[in-house]
Amino acid sequence: MAEIGYALSSEEHDAPALVRLAREAEEAGFAFALISDHYHPWIDRQGHSPFVWAVIGAIAQATARLRLGTGVTCPTMRCHPAIIAQAAATAATLMPDRFFLGLGSGENLNEHIVGRRWPPAAERLAMLAEAIQIIRRLWEGAWVTHDGAYFTVDRARLYDVPPAPPPVFVAASGPKAARLAGDLGDGLISTAPDPALVHAFVEAGGGGLPRYGQLTVCWAPGEAAARQIARERWPTAALTGDMTQELPLPRHFEQASATVREEDVAQAIVCGPDPARHLAGIRRFLDVGFDAVYVHQVGPDQAGFFRFYREHVLPALA
Repeated sequence: MAEIGYALSSEEHDAPALVRLAREAEEAGFAFALISDHYHPWIDRQGHSPFVWAVIGAIAQATARLRLGTGVTCPTMRCHPAIIAQAAATAATLMPDRFFLGLGSGENLNEHIVGRRWPPAAERLAMLAEAIQIIRRLWEGAWVTHDGAYFTVDRARLYDVPPAPPPVFVAASGPKAARLAGDLGDGLISTAPDPALVHAFVEAGGGGLPRYGQLTVCWAPGEAAARQIARERWPTAALTGDMTQELPLPRHFEQASATVREEDVAQAIVCGPDPARHLAGIRRFLDVGFDAVYVHQVGPDQAGFFRFYREHVLPALA
């Protein structure tokens, strides 16, 4: 049976709700979850963006079996990699063998807030590679001094590290990032069931390592209601290209998606109560080489989604 996980959407839920949803996901039978790490939501209608590391600490105490990763953290701009190393090490001590660190090159939406220049994509990947190396060195528990192309670490040591370092999963939307994930990561995260990404990941050294795909859905009792909710809450699903990495503010995403139609979003998001369509969305990832899929339910009705997946989707994958 493929592992099925749950996406904790920090853009749509406040901190208490995210803790409750993590517990309910565990009770519903989801094996793992990834929690988004944002400073801003994509659009104002989503309405939330709590500090992910505080939420992770609360989830650690509210769950017993659920594996949890960041989906994903950018360790280069808003937060220095030495700080991410400390945060992730602490999370791993709170969730022994249950925490993994998902990393990516980030979006301007969240990273511009500290007033630094937003680098081009190739430079962001180079920064991510250096950040991963710093994080892994600090997890060894020794003193680290680093003077690199992008980061400086001055005589830093983590005094609280887990017995074994948590896995590092790297997000990729293109082949260059997938190759970086295969070279430096312990797993791959992607939102696209693209066989080229899997191939690039495997060719770079990721053969045998886990690959997690994110499927966005909107369950509702009727398809029309689901399509309407998806358009209102997640219109950015229909945006293509590099836009989602480059735009700086929620209002820019609202402007970019102003002409997005309901049918455009419905092509990108599985909408409605038909189990076959949800299963087909999951299998699109599995068929191209992903090992696990985590599902993002758009909108406020998370209880209905959990019930639907517990009764109709998860048993069909057993």
